[in-house]
Amino acid sequence: MNAANFLVNIIFETYIMIILLRVWLQLARADFYNPMSQFIVKATQPVIAPLRRIIPSLRGLDLASVLFAYAVACVMVYALVGLQSSALPAFIDVLIIAAIKLVKQCFNIIFYVLILRAILSWISQGRSPVENVLSQLSEPILSPIRRVIPAIGGLDLSMLVAILALQFLQILIGDMTGIRF
Repeated sequence: MNAANFLVNIIFETYIMIILLRVWLQLARADFYNPMSQFIVKATQPVIAPLRRIIPSLRGLDLASVLFAYAVACVMVYALVGLQSSALPAFIDVLIIAAIKLVKQCFNIIFYVLILRAILSWISQGRSPVENVLSQLSEPILSPIRRVIPAIGGLDLSMLVAILALQFLQILIGDMTGIRF
């Protein structure tokens, strides 16, 4: 059963990350002609395009994509519970657990984007199209930190501060909800 749980978890969490990346790309007004952005759009377009006709955006937030990610998270919770027991959980429990899983995935995406951007900055030095999108996504998070904490001796600490703040928020939410991130 552990192997099945792992497989279901990975498949659903990866797709939820792709959906949430689409939302983040739209919020950050990132380059949608970039190869990474094009992959994300193509992976989510078959479901999100019809949903957009029904569900409008709200102040630049693509509600259709957010609700689709939430629905996928609910299906993931039902699939994981179904693998572990024959009794289905209460609907409200599924909604709460799915919301917490969605927040967890948001934190994971931010963490991965920051780490990938840091690694690519050492390797590609600005020549990668993926690095351009990662920069567009992470700059709204890092620039306010840079205003407070300037570079020390040419070393930009904003990435480290952002990752530490993200870890703190994950621990804080875990303490408040009783669910470990």
